[in-house]
Amino acid sequence: MDDCLCGCCWALRPRYKRLVDNIFPEDPEDGLVKANMEKLTFFALSAPEKLDRIAAYLSERLTRELNRHRYGYVCIAMEAMEQLLLACHCQSINLLVESFLSTLRLLLEADKPHLHILATSSFVKFANIEEDTPSYHRSYDFFVSRFSEMCHSEHEDLDIQNKIRVSGIRGLQGVVRKTVDDELQVNIWEPRHMEQIVPALLVNLQQHTHTSRYAHTHVESPAEQTEVCFRELLSRAAYGHITNAIRPVLMHLDSHSLWEGRSFAVQCFQIIMYSIQSQHSHLVIQQLLGHLDANSKSPASVRAGIVEVLSEAAVIEATGSVGPTVLEVFNTLLRQLRQSVDYQLTGYYDNTGKRETTSAEEKTLQDGVIKTIGSFANTLPIYQRSEVMLFIMGKIPVPGIYPALGSPNSGLEGSRMIQVMLLKSLLQVSERYESCNLLTALPSSFLEPLLSFTLMEDPEIRLLVLSILTSLIDRRHNLPSFGQHVYLTCKEESSGRGHYQALVTLLAVLSVELANEEVVVDLIRLVLALQELALSPHECLSVFNRCGVHAVCAAFLNLLSQLGPPPPFHLHITQVIEHRQGNAPHLLPKDVFCDEPRLPQGELMVDETFLFVQSKICEALTGSSYSAHTERFNTPYTPQLTDEDRLSKRKSIGDVISLQIDMDPQYCPDTQQTEQITFETLKNAIEDRGGVEEEERRRRMQVVERFQTAPFEEIAAHCGARTSLLQSKLDQVFDLIIRPPPSPSGHSPPRSTPLYGIKFPDLCVY
Repeated sequence: MDDCLCGCCWALRPRYKRLVDNIFPEDPEDGLVKANMEKLTFFALSAPEKLDRIAAYLSERLTRELNRHRYGYVCIAMEAMEQLLLACHCQSINLLVESFLSTLRLLLEADKPHLHILATSSFVKFANIEEDTPSYHRSYDFFVSRFSEMCHSEHEDLDIQNKIRVSGIRGLQGVVRKTVDDELQVNIWEPRHMEQIVPALLVNLQQHTHTSRYAHTHVESPAEQTEVCFRELLSRAAYGHITNAIRPVLMHLDSHSLWEGRSFAVQCFQIIMYSIQSQHSHLVIQQLLGHLDANSKSPASVRAGIVEVLSEAAVIEATGSVGPTVLEVFNTLLRQLRQSVDYQLTGYYDNTGKRETTSAEEKTLQDGVIKTIGSFANTLPIYQRSEVMLFIMGKIPVPGIYPALGSPNSGLEGSRMIQVMLLKSLLQVSERYESCNLLTALPSSFLEPLLSFTLMEDPEIRLLVLSILTSLIDRRHNLPSFGQHVYLTCKEESSGRGHYQALVTLLAVLSVELANEEVVVDLIRLVLALQELALSPHECLSVFNRCGVHAVCAAFLNLLSQLGPPPPFHLHITQVIEHRQGNAPHLLPKDVFCDEPRLPQGELMVDETFLFVQSKICEALTGSSYSAHTERFNTPYTPQLTDEDRLSKRKSIGDVISLQIDMDPQYCPDTQQTEQITFETLKNAIEDRGGVEEEERRRRMQVVERFQTAPFEEIAAHCGARTSLLQSKLDQVFDLIIRPPPSPSGHSPPRSTPLYGIKFPDLCVY
């Protein structure tokens, strides 16, 4: 009975209710009654135990006005709750929050966009309030779902749609701010929340709206607000949260086929890489690499899109933060190259033979992978780049040296394509390699197999290797190997314009980087040997190849003559070049290395006046700092091939040259004749033959020709006979060396078993 009287008589109502009622004006257009709001606020601060009742009654009034569609009073009630929240001390705010959040749910469930916007605005203000006391019972699941749903709004009025979406984005931003630093709140990084928040943000980030359209209406673009929210979300992600935040991004790009366009995917991950903490960036890289592997049987456009994102992410990534599995990054990328080769040659990107692909699509992917390898290498410190180069070199398939990369189904053509692509990858790494001492950074285990590729049959491979060598020139002791392989590369009849231009570049870099008197003399020796190579009738070189080698010699000596040698040297080089310009322009780069080379008809004839003369060069260098090394000109330039060079060479000519076996019996000593070995005997044996050098050269060429043209059985029989003869001579030499000294009586004792023939017990051998 008393309750009914209190409800009917306004004067008997509790004071907090009367204070709440007084804040509402007669006309909602007049807005909140500020004087009465101040009284309500003072009462709430004076009696904080009444806060929960005030909040509950405000919520009741708001619900009543909402049901009556009196939206003006609804707005006033929300404004009053906001002011109370802001005015209350942090320790008292929990008394208001439950009623406040339940009121917001009510507004967000209504079918009125402006109420959704109103509720979101109030929630954002609440989210910006810092609380000192924890709350154990709040739940924000509803707000995550509702704000995410608002981000997908498809309202027919575009302006209203944009306002709803912007409100939803701000609401999500408020949820993140309110929960991310409070361990007692809901874990916003759980997959169930991230799978709602991230796609809602990406949908709006994907839209490209015109800024000018919003400049007049002062309406913020959803895409702009989304980027702000997305960056804030990622910047707050701890180490253990990165994976949950990135996985929905990958799923969204997959489900909406956004890898093919690539521009949005790149933009998205640029935001991610710039927003997360730098020490976590390698986690994003690992996620992308895993996703690339998971899509190994997807169309080439999808794989290419992921690879491009990887490349851009690597550029942004902090230096050296690829993570502990550096080589695994490159292993994944190289594996993608091998798979792409299989797909390109078979025409299908799956094992069932149903999903077709094209060479152009796979080529785009391959170029992207090679570019990405360079991007990753550029983020590494110098010592790790050298490890990467060794790692890539170890993956290049070379018969007899390195195994093939995996087991490509495409056979020899597949191996060749992988060789080309891995060398291109190596070139990407070497172009950014900065080291003053390759002698320690790049051991022979890298340089020797790399140099062996200069002798391979494929012109594209040789050209790639020349480019790699040029990019790796240092200031240490690699010149002999480089010069040797420059010489041998010029002997390849399949060399073209690009090869000779690359050789000139390589020689020029050698002379600039390694310039000292001894190196310059060795380079001149190499060029003179190349000139002899171009003149030799025994080499199977075309007119173009011979002219190309002469042009290389002229171009390089012209440059070298301007880098320090005395003026007489420069004068001789200039005179020869001027003679060629007037009468033999086909021996100069201008006429040879052009689109339509102007070559002489028939056999190439080169007059002596067009040649660089060794004696004149020696004379020109006499009296200068170079004269101390001119005696090296007396030593003929002869390249020595390694075992790896022979394996990569398609002919056995290298083995014949390096062995230098004397097969002519006329130079074999009489098998029946023996003589006492003395100092003079040894001296004569190693003495230079002087006048018979030309005859020796002719005889060696006959040996070479015999090994090239004779049947295998004949060569084997000849070598067998030579081996028996050699063994016989060794026996004679050993017999002379270990002959026992004469006895005092002058009579030689009977010869016993020679020392080298005695078999000692195992225990006597140390």
